[in-house]
Amino acid sequence: MSIKENIQTLKDELSSEEKFFESAIRTERFVKKYQKPLIVSVTSLLLAVGIAIAYQAYDQAKVENANVALNALLMNSGDKEALSKLEKENPSLYELFTLSKAIKSADVKTLQSLTQAKTPEIADLATYENAVLMNDQKALESYTKKQGAIYQDIALIEIAVMLIQKGDILSAQNKLALIKEDSAMYPTAQILGHFGVKQ
Repeated sequence: MSIKENIQTLKDELSSEEKFFESAIRTERFVKKYQKPLIVSVTSLLLAVGIAIAYQAYDQAKVENANVALNALLMNSGDKEALSKLEKENPSLYELFTLSKAIKSADVKTLQSLTQAKTPEIADLATYENAVLMNDQKALESYTKKQGAIYQDIALIEIAVMLIQKGDILSAQNKLALIKEDSAMYPTAQILGHFGVKQ
């Protein structure tokens, strides 16, 4: 290697070191100039991540506590402490458990209170079950007119059976005709219409 090449290599190395130092100085100036906003941003980011992790852990603990309470209730449905814990940890699951228990024991009072449940599906099922237990045709009629009623077609069949028992065949046929062909209850309505409602 000649002296000229050595000098050129040395110049290139010095030039690259200069560029590196220049870039380091720029970065240092930038950091000094925006030090406070950068610290605030990094702190905010770390705080947000910490809060998200804590919330996820809290949420998971609530789910586990609700499951423990539900398991205790399934073993002993009279466990008031577990019932209270379930209500606190997961109100929707508490309403579902209460609905299940009320249907099993035909508890009209509890079903009546559950018609105002916060969970719409629970309120819907409680309304239907309460009307059936009370043998209340008007309540079933009202239920069938609700938008999105879960047991709408079953309620129509219940009403038709009540009407048949009263001897009002024409009204029963009209109720059965409201059940659409794509409904799972359509075959039942057809059988009921064929065997119970034919004039």
